[in-house]
Amino acid sequence: MTPGPQKRALLVEHDPYTSPGLVGEALEARGYALERRLVVPEERFHSPGVYHDFPDPREWDLVVPMGAPWSADDHAAIGSWLVPELEMLRTAHATGVPVLGICFGGQALSVALGGGVTRAPGWEIGWTDVVTADPELVPTGPWFQFHQDAMVLPPGALEVAANAHCSQAWTMGRTLALQFHPEVTLDVFDRWLETGGAAVITGLGMDVEAHRQATKDGEDAARLRTKALVDAFLDRVAARPL
Repeated sequence: MTPGPQKRALLVEHDPYTSPGLVGEALEARGYALERRLVVPEERFHSPGVYHDFPDPREWDLVVPMGAPWSADDHAAIGSWLVPELEMLRTAHATGVPVLGICFGGQALSVALGGGVTRAPGWEIGWTDVVTADPELVPTGPWFQFHQDAMVLPPGALEVAANAHCSQAWTMGRTLALQFHPEVTLDVFDRWLETGGAAVITGLGMDVEAHRQATKDGEDAARLRTKALVDAFLDRVAARPL
């Protein structure tokens, strides 16, 4: 039998310190070819109001908008590319292109589809469990958190997971939005630390090395959880009939 064409996943990396990490591994294990598109280059990290030409999402089998250090409603700082990205996400969702949104990506999906983003009660950082209504889709965790914003669910979305801090996952159609970071490895976390994350953590009176050690010690288990999440997303959400 002649194999069919390889499926293609578009990974939208909003800043130069983002990596697909464990999510990328899980997608490649399912036969996806990854194309990584960087929105804000390193030299513009501190002035992120760049212009970016987003592709037509219908050219892809999957779209994965990833995390970012900005807020998904900060039009003053990133509106030049946020507005066209929201339009791309709306098009993907409306035409049945599966979308997996991660942290900022989940918040952007919330905004794009009629919900929103709001400030959370405070920072949520580190490995935390979630309460899940569908543990075969979103396991309880622990999942890595690094955010101070929260998703406001779009009309018609089904909340899948939450904790005392905020909503952690919702689904609608072929879209799954996550507040946490299933992609995180120690290497990914170290890059965040080097680019402002360490200052945030120490400023909150938290122990950077304790978070690093927990990430290192838990990486093998996190890889299994992330694979289970990605597999369930592809098999149950991305494959839903239109």
